[in-house]
Amino acid sequence: MRLGVSIPVEEKLSAQRLVELAKLAERGGFDTVVAGEVQGPEAMALLGAVAVSTERITIGTGVVAMQPRGATMTGMGFATLASLAPGRVWAGIGVSSPMVVEQWHGREFAAPLQYVREYVPHLRKTLDGERLDSGFKLTLDNEHRVPIVLAAMRPKMIELAGEVADGVFLTWCPPDEAEERVALARRGAERAGKNPDDLLVIVSFFAYAGPETDAALDRMRRYLVQYGCVPTHRDSFIGTMKNLDAVGEAWARGDRKGALELVSDDEVRHITVVGGAEDVVRRAAEYHAAGIDLPIMVATAARQGDELGPFATVEAVGKLLVEGGHA
Repeated sequence: MRLGVSIPVEEKLSAQRLVELAKLAERGGFDTVVAGEVQGPEAMALLGAVAVSTERITIGTGVVAMQPRGATMTGMGFATLASLAPGRVWAGIGVSSPMVVEQWHGREFAAPLQYVREYVPHLRKTLDGERLDSGFKLTLDNEHRVPIVLAAMRPKMIELAGEVADGVFLTWCPPDEAEERVALARRGAERAGKNPDDLLVIVSFFAYAGPETDAALDRMRRYLVQYGCVPTHRDSFIGTMKNLDAVGEAWARGDRKGALELVSDDEVRHITVVGGAEDVVRRAAEYHAAGIDLPIMVATAARQGDELGPFATVEAVGKLLVEGGHA
């Protein structure tokens, strides 16, 4: 059973400790290690360190935003990673949100679907070493093709991922909604004349198997509210949070406590995992049964700055993978 781990780039852990966590994941038999990019480490630099510190594990981004960096520069970054870890790299990209793109990076948040249709072919040509209309041609040769995986949450973007990319990266997708989203992605691949079975379907889910389960459950609840109140992410939580409208209203008027109280423990556990390593592996199996090729657990801390939770989770789940013959 394939299972990946997303190292927690937003937990204020040093880049060195995140690399140590990636090495622990490799020793524990995980299939893949990914790193996102939000307000913490720059993903390419971090994964470059992971690449030279590991030997087997696949490396990907989960994900980097497209608008802040051009497709040519993004291609150069992934080509560099692929040169450091031949045959072990895939490129995870996404459109992000208006706040990240416009407020944090000062770029225009373009119409997502059209932007993806233009960006992905440009990135593909760059990675494949083709000469672009601008005259640019990558001089770094790679023996192995770097797959492009597109992050998608809404139906049209999920279908588009199947159409233009080599894989789709789902998130905030509970197991009981996964099969429908997988079908959307494969439908997009069929529409493009591709074999839908060749499409790599990935899903990430927040997971905690450390010692502070109560604190972790509260942390997960806050994640649900924060992400559920982002307009571009909201639709993914409709099937999980029955009071989503009221949660959004409370959050918008600054009533953080009230918003959090509207989300039950069962709702938190419906879309995240807080418990033991067995619960994490069971959730991964549920995703596989729904047609997901690669579930990726986001190794979350009980509180920001706590490294015990992520390390304990990766170690415990990795041990179970090895003992159970899954690795």
